[in-house]
Formats: sequence, structure tokens, C-alpha cells
Amino acid sequence: EMENAALEWMLPSYWYITLLLLPACVNVQKLPTRDEELFQMQIRDKALFHDSSVVPDGAEISGYLFRDNPKRYFFVVEEDNTPLSVIVTPCDAPLEWKLTLQELPEEASGEGSGEPESLEQQKQQIMNEEGTELFSYKGNDVEYFVSSSSPSGLYQLELISTEKDTHFKVYATTTPESDQPYPELPYDPRVDVTSLGRTTVTLAWKPTPTSSALKLPIQYCVVINKEHNFKSLCAVEAKINTDDAFMMAPKPGLDFSPFDFSHFGFPSENDAGKDRGFGPKSSNKKLLRQITTKPKVDLQKFCIGNKNIFTVSDLKPDTQYYFDVFAMNTATNMSTAYVGTFAKTKEEAKQKTIELKDGKVTDVFIKRKGAKFLRFAPVSSHQKVTFSVHSCLDTIQIQVRRDGKLLLSQSVEGVRQFQLRGKPKAKYLIRLKGSKKGASMLKILATSKFNKQPFPSLPEDTRIKAFDKLRTCSSVTIAWLGTQERNKYCVYKKEVDDDYSEEQKKREQNQCQGPDTRKKSEKVLCKYFHSQNLHKAVTTETIKGLQSGKSYLLDVYVMGHGGHSVKYQSKVVKTRKFC
Repeated sequence: EMENAALEWMLPSYWYITLLLLPACVNVQKLPTRDEELFQMQIRDKALFHDSSVVPDGAEISGYLFRDNPKRYFFVVEEDNTPLSVIVTPCDAPLEWKLTLQELPEEASGEGSGEPESLEQQKQQIMNEEGTELFSYKGNDVEYFVSSSSPSGLYQLELISTEKDTHFKVYATTTPESDQPYPELPYDPRVDVTSLGRTTVTLAWKPTPTSSALKLPIQYCVVINKEHNFKSLCAVEAKINTDDAFMMAPKPGLDFSPFDFSHFGFPSENDAGKDRGFGPKSSNKKLLRQITTKPKVDLQKFCIGNKNIFTVSDLKPDTQYYFDVFAMNTATNMSTAYVGTFAKTKEEAKQKTIELKDGKVTDVFIKRKGAKFLRFAPVSSHQKVTFSVHSCLDTIQIQVRRDGKLLLSQSVEGVRQFQLRGKPKAKYLIRLKGSKKGASMLKILATSKFNKQPFPSLPEDTRIKAFDKLRTCSSVTIAWLGTQERNKYCVYKKEVDDDYSEEQKKREQNQCQGPDTRKKSEKVLCKYFHSQNLHKAVTTETIKGLQSGKSYLLDVYVMGHGGHSVKYQSKVVKTRKFC
């Protein structure tokens, strides 16, 4: 007898907690007559219920299910006619759950055999009884079991996930009238779309009565995604943390054997996984890498305080989005979902397509961050197509598609030429995207004929160099680079104030503005030059007749075939005041 008593004393403690069979354990978990001091201690000590199969009264617990591996929770109602409310919240997968009622086993009286029932006998007594099914549900909704008058007995909540491993939450209370941890929804719980644009959507909803009636701290969280509406904030968090779900799995405990846990790539405490795993260590490492790969989650969550109107911005045009709102009790972190909605943003304003004529230069203006579309339809029998682009200000992006197939995607700064292979009866669509800094201007020419480049060739460096030591009171000496192609260069000067700023200089940097926009009095000279040796393709020029101590803006224009010119970067120089 002493050996049996010692053996029972050494049984793992979780038999006592999980099955609630010992009288002492049953007395601790009195749902209808809860000890408030004990309840507050339970709330503070969340770890007490982490791997326990006991549902505390009036506290939400989180759990984790492995696929096809049921989990059971128990609680005792000792008095008849007790109110009871049980709420189950699936997170990232549908659940099957049912609530059953069993009579509590009577304590052994000592009569009959004269020996008290052992722990194993009490356990078998409950396990052999099926109990009465009170409620069952299958799906991914937040579902409630509510009874205003429940009989006494042992209640068992059994949950299973048949799709995948998943998180869930359970809340049970025997004082549903006074306990209101979840915010209440208004009489109209819908989320309304009050304004719809190309990149913005404005949402509005009626406030929860909980904040005004019970004076509880409430904040709203808005969730936007492209896939579907969510039925709980728990499901949102599971989606956001998809990449971390592996790390969120429970630690080894009642529901794990070392063999189970080794599947996840963790060694067990007794290293049982080494001998009982699926293969060598290298394969386990490969499995771990696969599990910890982070997928991209296209979902946004904004918690906005107690405002009940919100504008979502930076959306994509012509795209369907799903919008959900959750009222959260910030004191308990428990939340309720409004009825979500969805909307499709408006289409981009249809761009007018500019038709390009073969061999003719076309001027194009693009707004900041904007785009323009051009179409080129050369003669049916063409072997090559040449696109010549001159970006007047900042860098622009060009894309060329032939009958829908992308042939070219490049950045263009200054002058660029692209030659593409032709195709009989092909049509070309050109997309030009402007700069983020400001408006863009450019000239473009498309041709299927072999002819000279309309824009002059440029060196890589288009700066004008001024020689400080050669400055005088009435002259300055400058130099600039050329190319192997013989071109005409024209120099212009303009007197400017001493405080001529970089911002003013920037406005002068439109490379497409030719000499025809300048006054005749500003012209200094024109000259031709080139060199087959690029290292020697440099020329100098002394500009005379200047006033002492004055600042001058100097420009060099290179002239191309057909009169099209390109301007070098402007240079400000100042003559000496004393000589």
C-alpha cells in the first residue's frame, strides 16, 4: 500500500490539472463562485494556463493546435441554474469544436470494498463516459455558446483543426452580465466607404457603445489587404506573423514529445531528436531553412485611437481592397470585429496616346511623377527601328514594347539613341515616365529609315571648365570637351547678379532650349571642332570685352543636323575686380 501511495504521489502533476479529478483541484476552479483574489492572481500569471487544460473563469486564453490533433479543455460548474458563456475565436484556420457536459464523479464513500478509488480509477470513470453534447460548430467565425441557466457538472471543450496547425482563443465566464471584456458593436456594425479615389479610400463606422456607456478605453484598428475580409484581429495578427508562426509554436510541454518537437528543427532536452529524427543533421537544417523563409505579407494595419473615420492613402489605382475595422478594449487587449467591406479604387485617367511620325522630332512634357504614352507604326516592311531621345531636364525612364513584348527599359539622361530589330507590320508602344523631382521635358524621334542622328553627339562630361589663373578684369578663359564627330559649337554670355543662386542656375539648365531663345547681343562666337583621339577632343576659348568685378553666365550649345541643339551645363564666372 505504501508503494502504491508513493507511486501515485510521483505521478506527473498535469494529471491533476488537466483532468480536474482530485477534489482539491476541483475546488480551486469554481467557476460560479469564483474567488476574485484568486482570479486576479490567475490573470497576472498567464503562464499558469499556458499548457494547462483548465479554462479560467473570465479570462481569455490563447492556444495552439496541430493539424488533426484534438485538444480538450475542462471546467467545473458546481451549482445548477448558473449562467454560462463560452466564446471560441479561430485565428488563421477554421476549427471544429464542441462543448459537452458530464456529471462529476461521486467521491468514494469508503463502503463496499473498503478502499478508496485510485486516481486511475477516477480518470477511467470520466473517460468512459461520453457526456451530453450541448453545442458544436465548424468554421472560422467567432462563435458563442450562451446559456442563462446551465446545470452543474464537468464541461469539456474539444477543438480540432483539420486544415493546418493554427492558433485560437477561448473565453469562458459564469458572470456574462457583469463581464464585458469584448467591446459591444453598434446597432449598425457595417464599415462604410464614404469616398473613393484612384489612390485613396475614406472609411467611416458607428462608434461602439462600450466607450460611452461603460467608459472603457477603446481604440479602433483598421486593416487593409487585397485577399479577403478578416473575422477577428487574431486572424489578422496570424497573417502578419505568418513568417514568425514557426517561432510562435508552444514550447515543449504536455502536448509534445521530444520526437514531435524535433520535427521543428529544435533539439530536445534529452537529444532524443538526434536518434529519432527524419535523417541526418543536414536535412534538418534544410527543413529549418524552408520553415523560416519569410513570405511577403501584403497587409496593412493602423490603430488610430478612438476616431471613427479614416482615410487610407497610397493605394494602387484600379485595384480591389478589403477593409476591416476592429474595436479593441485597450485594458484587456480583447477586440470585436465590425462587418468589413471591400472597394475597387478608380482607374487611372486614360492617357491620350501620341502618334509619332517617322523621322519627325516630337516635344513631350510630363508632369512630376507622371507618364506619357506614344505610338509608332512604321511602314510594314522595316528591318530596324531607331529611337533618339533627348531629356531636357532630369533623368527620365523609357520603355518600348513591340506588339506587347517588352524590348527596352532604360534611364535616359541627356541624349541617347536606341536601335531595335524590326518586325513586319509591328506596332511600337513607348512609355515615358517623368522624374520624381519635378516636371520633365524631352524630345523624341522614331524612324525606320537609315539617316543621321537628329541630335548631336555629346561627350560623357558636359561641364564647362573655367581657368581661375587666366581670369583678368576683362576676360575669362574656358574649355569644354567634344567628340569624334565634327560639330558646330556656339558660346553665349549673360551678365548676372553676384548673388546668382543655384536655384536660378537650375532654371537655366533646360538643355532643349536652343540659341534661338537668346538675345543676339549675348552671342560670343561659333566654331567647329572634333578629334579622332577622344583624349584630345577638347577646345578652349577666351571671352573678352567683359567688365571688371562682374559675374557672367556662360553657355555652350552644340548644333546637330536639322538645327536641333543641346546645351552644355551652364557655368557662372566672375572677372577680377583689380588687375
